[in-house]
Amino acid sequence: MTATPDSVEQVRGLLEGQDYIAGDRLSTAVFLALSLKRPLFLEGEAGVGKTELGVALAAALGRRLIRLQCHEGLDLAGAAYEWNHARQILAIRLAEAEQRVDEMSEGLYSREFLIERPLLKALSPRPEGPPVLLVDELDRADEPFEAYLLEFLSDFRMSIPELGEVRAPEAPVVVLTSNRTREVHDALKRRCLYCWVDYPTQAAEARILQARVPGLPEVLRAKVVGFVQGLRREGLFKSPGVSETLDWAESLMAMGAREVDTQAVSETLGALLKYQEDLEQVDESVVDRLLAASA
Repeated sequence: MTATPDSVEQVRGLLEGQDYIAGDRLSTAVFLALSLKRPLFLEGEAGVGKTELGVALAAALGRRLIRLQCHEGLDLAGAAYEWNHARQILAIRLAEAEQRVDEMSEGLYSREFLIERPLLKALSPRPEGPPVLLVDELDRADEPFEAYLLEFLSDFRMSIPELGEVRAPEAPVVVLTSNRTREVHDALKRRCLYCWVDYPTQAAEARILQARVPGLPEVLRAKVVGFVQGLRREGLFKSPGVSETLDWAESLMAMGAREVDTQAVSETLGALLKYQEDLEQVDESVVDRLLAASA
């Protein structure tokens, strides 16, 4: 386990050790979240590295990563816990066969028959320290779950009627992400430190590419970054994120491309753009213009 960093620079260094390049604002937000023991709420376009921040932070701190992927209809059973009814029925039948039903009934609602979901797991003590709980794409969950999460984040405890209260001995490190497909309630935002994660600058994206795709020649790296940065100014329905930049760079390498020209771009544009309207908009004339600008 790595000790909690005591400066913004140390946070930046720890993340870079995991090949995650964070700017000043994001590094500061992470430092404050760790120092003040507050949840960190990250908002931004899809593919800018919000989820990856949680993964990199867990690895940098040497903590267990617990991920809760949010979706429509997510409820207590999927997020916190549920009873393993199939196993309980089997245990009852076995007890009936062995004529010890009274003894069995007392232990039917014990931890042995409890299925722990991410929120409950995050309350369990770990030898290496509290885990990193990544609540991913919170905007996909329904508002009732958001209300439950607000209560959970207030004191990191959970009441299980059959067992009693479960409380974390130490608050987990919590990272929440949202692609802003809907607004998350203000009350939840107030519980957290907030940071908007934007597309990286050209220099930062070049460093990300260097760290994550080290085999890409420097000349190609500069061309890839310049083209993608220009593409984001074209007013597309969905601009490419960092993950798409990495995919495209790896695609070019897989194709054995020695330069980024019109043909190479046209053949691999699907790694960058995922909507037909955008692919139609970025025709050969646009590609030529962006390549010329990125030279």
